[in-house]
Amino acid sequence: MIESDQAAVAETPTTIGFRQIVRGLRQVGLEQKSRRVLVHASLSTIGRVRCGAETVVAAITAACHTVVMPAFTYQTLVVPETGPPDNGITYGSAADGNAEAEFWHDDLPVHPEIGAIAEQLRRMPETLRSDHPVFSFVAHGGEAQEVLGTQSVDDPLGPIAWLEENDGDVLMIGVSHRVNTSIHLAERRAGRKTFVRWALSKTGIVEVPHWPGNSVGFDALAPYVASITQRGQIGTANVQRIRIVDLLDSVRELLLDEPEALLTDDPSDKRSSAIRRALGATT
Repeated sequence: MIESDQAAVAETPTTIGFRQIVRGLRQVGLEQKSRRVLVHASLSTIGRVRCGAETVVAAITAACHTVVMPAFTYQTLVVPETGPPDNGITYGSAADGNAEAEFWHDDLPVHPEIGAIAEQLRRMPETLRSDHPVFSFVAHGGEAQEVLGTQSVDDPLGPIAWLEENDGDVLMIGVSHRVNTSIHLAERRAGRKTFVRWALSKTGIVEVPHWPGNSVGFDALAPYVASITQRGQIGTANVQRIRIVDLLDSVRELLLDEPEALLTDDPSDKRSSAIRRALGATT
């Protein structure tokens, strides 16, 4: 049982339950079952949650018509000895990691960096999953098949574009823009350089094109989207909701004004450095 109206399972002041999560979602405007959301969430930031990720997923799927989450599987990645130049990677640097890499399959758990909430949604019997060897998404609800059907190896962010076209939202619970995958779609549309990676698919090693730049600098976006962000609280976690169309418009405008925006200055960030060189070559 996740939640009940019975006094026997009443919440303690330090326990977050189903109803508190739903109230937090309503704070940011998610009270219509018609809403479509791309969710990035951290269970540990919320506090003590009754029944853990199961409760969080139950609340989100109860409040929203279609729920989409990244189900990325970085554990399938391998690093070759050689490859294209200026690719934001050190070749031959992961001999031990290559030996531990896992082949993609439909039931492969999401990478731990993506979190327990996405993994809980993946495990639900009604949830569907796309089959990208690294950037798969999971979706729950009446439009799950439609949204996931937009993804391909050449268009890994197709589900985000679908949400944009269907007035969807980004919902962030206890996380920042560093995990806001939608920003990568705006970067690609702006013409930013992307990279190539390699992964173990069901049939062997495959090339993964359109690998994006580093997201470490994405928190610099916050002041530019403050006016279009609805904020709330669930337990100890900050909650943010932004319409995807508004988010993409804001990022596009920012990159037009400041082409190097959201990149890091860290010399060890090979992807940001490669993007800067590409920008310099086109000016």
